[in-house]
Amino acid sequence: MLSNVSPDGESQLALVRRARRMDRILVETYPDAHCELDFRDPLELLVATILSAQCTDKRVNTVTPTLFAKYPTAGDYAGADRAEMEGIIRPTGFFRAKTNSIIGMAQALCERHGGEVPGKLKDLVALPGVGRKTANVVLGNAFGVPGITVDTHFQRLTHRFRWTSETDPVKIEQVVAKIIPKRDWTMMSHRLIWHGRRVCHARKPACGVCPLAALCPSYGIGPVDPVQAAKLVRPGPFS
Repeated sequence: MLSNVSPDGESQLALVRRARRMDRILVETYPDAHCELDFRDPLELLVATILSAQCTDKRVNTVTPTLFAKYPTAGDYAGADRAEMEGIIRPTGFFRAKTNSIIGMAQALCERHGGEVPGKLKDLVALPGVGRKTANVVLGNAFGVPGITVDTHFQRLTHRFRWTSETDPVKIEQVVAKIIPKRDWTMMSHRLIWHGRRVCHARKPACGVCPLAALCPSYGIGPVDPVQAAKLVRPGPFS
C-alpha cells in the first residue's frame, strides 16, 4: 500500500503544494524541455527509446538516421538481417539484446497491430522489449497521452525532493500521479529529467545555483557556494 505521508512526515496536502510549486519553478527554468531523442513518428520514437537504454540520447541520435532510413516500417524491422542491424546500432551498447528487442517488437506489431504502433499502454507493454518507461515515453511524446517516465534521473530527484521513498518504478509512478495533475505528467517528466541531467547530478548536485533550493529537503548535499556550483552545471543534450 502506498503511504499518503512523505518520508519526512510531511502531510499529503503539504507535499502536493510543495511538489507543484517545485514543478512551476521548473516550468520557468526549462521552458523548452522536451524529449531529447530525435524522431518523426511513433515507430521511430519506440525504436529510439529501446536504443536509449544504458546509452545517451546524443549517441542514439547519431545512430538513428541510418537506422530509420534503412528500416522505415515495422515490416522492415521485422525482416531485418540481424547482423546488419547489430552493425548499425553497435555504438549504443548491448546491441545484440537491443536487436532482439527491436526485431521482436516489430514482428509483434505486424502480427497484432497491422504494423502500426498502438496508442494504449496495455498494448505497448505487451510488446517484446517494451516496459512502462518506454511505453510512457511513446504515449506522451508521440500520441499526446499523459504519462510519467521514471528513469534514473526521475527516480533520483523524487527521492531527493522527498516526494516518495518508494524504489520500485511503478510505485514511484503511482505516487507522483497523485501529486502532479495528469495533464502535466509528460512535461513534468521532461522537466525533472532535464534538471537531473543539468543541475541535480547523481554524485555532486549543483545545489548553490539550484532554483529549487528553498523547497528541496536535500539542499546542501552538493556545493552551496554559487561559484563552485555553477561549474557543475552541464548543458545538454544528455543521456
